[in-house]
Amino acid sequence: MAAEEQRAGSRVSRPEIRLVRRGFTDPAQAVRLLAGPALVGLADDPVVLDALGATADPDLALLGLARLLEAADEGERHTLRDTLATSKPLRDRLFGVLGVSTALGDHLARHPHDWHVLVTFELRDMHPGPEDFRRALAEGVRDDTLGPANALRVAYRRCLLAIAARDLTGTTDLAQTAAELADLAGATLQTALDLAAEQDPEAAAACRLAVIGMGKCGGRELNYVSDVDVIFVAEPREGVDEHEAVKAATRLAAALTRLCSDTTGEGTIWPVDANLRPEGRNGPLVRTLASHLAYYQRWAKTWEFQALLKARPVAGDAELGAAYVEALAPMVWQAAARENFVTDVQQMRRRVIDSIPATELDRQLKLGPGGLRDVEFSVQLLQLVHGRTDPALRSGNTLEALAALSRGGYVGRADAASLDAAYRFLRSLEHRIQLHRLRRTHLMPTADEDQRRLARSLAALINDDTRSDPVAALQREWKRHAVEVRRLNEKLFYRPLLDAVAELPPGAAGLTPDAARARLEALGYADPAAALRHISALASGVSRKAAIQRTLLPVLLGWFADSADPDAGLLNFRQVSDALGRTPWYLRLLRDESAAAEQLARVLSAGRLAPDLLLRAPEAVAMLGDPQGLVPRGRAALQSEILAAVGRAGSAAAAVAAARSVRRRELFRTAAADVLGRLGEDPGEALDTAGEALTALNGATLQGALRACVAGWEAEHGDLPTRIAVIAMGRFGGHELGYGSDADVLFVHEPLLGSLEQEAARAAQAVCNELRTLLAAPSTEPPLLVDADLRPEGRSGPLVRTLASYAAYYRRWSHAWESQALLRAEPVAGDEELGARFRQLIDPLRFPGTGVPERDLVEIRRIKARIEAERLPRGADPTTHTKIGRGGLADVEWTVQLLQLQHGHELPALRTTRTRAALAAATEAGLVEPTDAEVLDTAWVLASRVRAAVMLVRGRPGDSFPGEARELAGVARYLGYGAGHSGELVDDYRRTTRRARAVVDRLFYGSG
Repeated sequence: MAAEEQRAGSRVSRPEIRLVRRGFTDPAQAVRLLAGPALVGLADDPVVLDALGATADPDLALLGLARLLEAADEGERHTLRDTLATSKPLRDRLFGVLGVSTALGDHLARHPHDWHVLVTFELRDMHPGPEDFRRALAEGVRDDTLGPANALRVAYRRCLLAIAARDLTGTTDLAQTAAELADLAGATLQTALDLAAEQDPEAAAACRLAVIGMGKCGGRELNYVSDVDVIFVAEPREGVDEHEAVKAATRLAAALTRLCSDTTGEGTIWPVDANLRPEGRNGPLVRTLASHLAYYQRWAKTWEFQALLKARPVAGDAELGAAYVEALAPMVWQAAARENFVTDVQQMRRRVIDSIPATELDRQLKLGPGGLRDVEFSVQLLQLVHGRTDPALRSGNTLEALAALSRGGYVGRADAASLDAAYRFLRSLEHRIQLHRLRRTHLMPTADEDQRRLARSLAALINDDTRSDPVAALQREWKRHAVEVRRLNEKLFYRPLLDAVAELPPGAAGLTPDAARARLEALGYADPAAALRHISALASGVSRKAAIQRTLLPVLLGWFADSADPDAGLLNFRQVSDALGRTPWYLRLLRDESAAAEQLARVLSAGRLAPDLLLRAPEAVAMLGDPQGLVPRGRAALQSEILAAVGRAGSAAAAVAAARSVRRRELFRTAAADVLGRLGEDPGEALDTAGEALTALNGATLQGALRACVAGWEAEHGDLPTRIAVIAMGRFGGHELGYGSDADVLFVHEPLLGSLEQEAARAAQAVCNELRTLLAAPSTEPPLLVDADLRPEGRSGPLVRTLASYAAYYRRWSHAWESQALLRAEPVAGDEELGARFRQLIDPLRFPGTGVPERDLVEIRRIKARIEAERLPRGADPTTHTKIGRGGLADVEWTVQLLQLQHGHELPALRTTRTRAALAAATEAGLVEPTDAEVLDTAWVLASRVRAAVMLVRGRPGDSFPGEARELAGVARYLGYGAGHSGELVDDYRRTTRRARAVVDRLFYGSG
């Protein structure tokens, strides 16, 4: 038994088996319907049964036919049965419609005489146009039994029935079907306007009203079911006040909208959507031409000009409609020159993607990845870029515009053909889905029976054989086209740029240099001429390297363009490729590891720090191809490698240089992981991970540098007469280092037994000075600045003290601020036992058993207020300065540290050098309300991330937001804000830190 018979079940009668073999999936129902009186004479006709079996859904077609014949009177029924038996064209048209569309089957059941339209209405070789539809609708609304509104809707569906029949039998292709649907929409709008004018003759006498088709209606590529986008423009007739004319036109436009959109009676035709008008739904429904022009000249956004690309007069006063389009066209074709064109275009696409519910993303034919919107968006963007200088591209129709782009050399012929085929398939699939119930949807149905019907109706467009498994064949074809659209969407803008710098064969079309520069500029490249030079240098020639670059660049250029600084990304990529272009593993990595290539593009275009680190030793690219390559390494592994490198060096300078080289590589690892979002999903988690990684790295580097300098001293002077420990302070001790942080430290030493104290002090001083000098010396490696200014007596005091000297100083001279500074002291390098004893020494100072005396509390608050007043840089905005500004790092840290000083002696959990951990402990102990703690933590994390972003983007530290627009955009991108949302970042920062400052005022200053 065949597969269809198996699906129908094994216990079937012989008539049912014959029906199964013809494609029926419910043979029992089919037998019942065929036995009914309405199908007398057809049930045993093999020609009719074969025709039903050839439809997309034979069961649906038979049910629709039975309902149609049952609804018809006896004479009509007899005529239809005879015609079906003798006329193959009618059989194909009627059964084709009934086998796809339940909704049109319902229409025929309500209006059985309308099957005649499949014989009479423009089904010959001639294609019906707007006038043909207008005549048909005008005749339809004369039906007094239905009333004008319902008569219009019935006449509309009668015309729709004819269009669907032509479409489903292959009489028309997709482009012609979509054009006929748009022409029918225009005719419907005109007929509705005529009816409105008849109902309100005073309004019609007062104004001229033109209806401008927008979107798919304007582009003559309408769907079966779609909102019809329009804009209304009016002018007063002679002797009529303009204000009165606009009011009259508004009445006509509203009446037209009601006639088409009302759902009573025969149901809606389609909603008339005027929200593309100036100011959208908040603006007036109708404006004069002068009012439209004034708005677009002053207020319109880029997307509004993109929408106007498809504007076309479709109804009403033809002269006024033509004047509207002619007046606005110059503005449309200059939109690409607008300052924020690229940002606006990117935002539009992202908004569309973000608006798709996650549950629908994989079923979206229109808005999903590789969907119809990708094709339309790409074509429109290329039109706006190149249509400024090439009028041949100025078509509102997607397929016509794509063909023009191909003829002009803006899109390769093969790419254009592939995109054309994909668009036709996806639109045809969308049409078939909408035809079923005449509902506005762009989602692939999930039921097998629905997908089977779609596959059979589109068999001519599916490369696979649909007979054995139509659902699988449909899915494969859909996915194939979606993947192709995605691929071409990435390639479309960039492959022609490679051709523009290549020597093309004679007669081959390519972008002119001016067109190439215009495209690069529109895609966000600030220096298109330089970008073309880089592309040429990378892709020219016949080498293996150039061949691989030509394959990669169309995708890489798109990734660069999606960043805040495409020019920097491309330049950095060229420099890395120049350095590694002859290295086999580099080319292999880029060619075979698409994820590594994308990661490289993202890193190279994310700012200056990571690329600068990479360009000093480009072989670090290899870690992008390693699954564990972007995982920061721990202190033990780093220290082991650094000490091994130090041990192999022949001098202190060479040893410290080796340690700095390891540090540079690991800085790149952490920075790249940070840029790519690999350090943690939660911002606070990512910040903590980066801080721990940088602290471990600097600690290991200091350990290696100290050993190198001790070895250097001993090589010249003999055994070092003292032990040295390095104590991390500030953000270093708190494991909260940023990329641009200095290493704040204290140096402590202890003479060995039998050593003279003065000799030990001189030796310790020499070693520590050498360590600082070598770590900061000019080099190709990034410096590590070791700052010891937090030592007793500051810069005036000795660089290194003995443990006893520290004890004497703190016992006699220590100030409250020094106790506060010691809260983040932690041994980080050198002699571990000495470091532990230093910690024992300072614990009573930073966690005093009596808490904070009132005089010290007043002093701490006074110093904090003085810092706020005096140390803010001149011209800096206190609301956005991340360190000293309102609600910034200092505010949060001083508040937390005050709690540690006051309660650390009684709460062991507060005895931590980490700000966030101390805040969490204070909250757990009830010292801070959870809501206040969340406000402080959020502000501290945000301020720290802004500082990190500034360093990553600019390559140098900064405590305020960058003033340069591209740098600010890079900071915003790092913090998760999309293109064009830099202002939102600054607003959010101010809002967050303002709330934090209110908490600080209460907890630290005791106000309120």
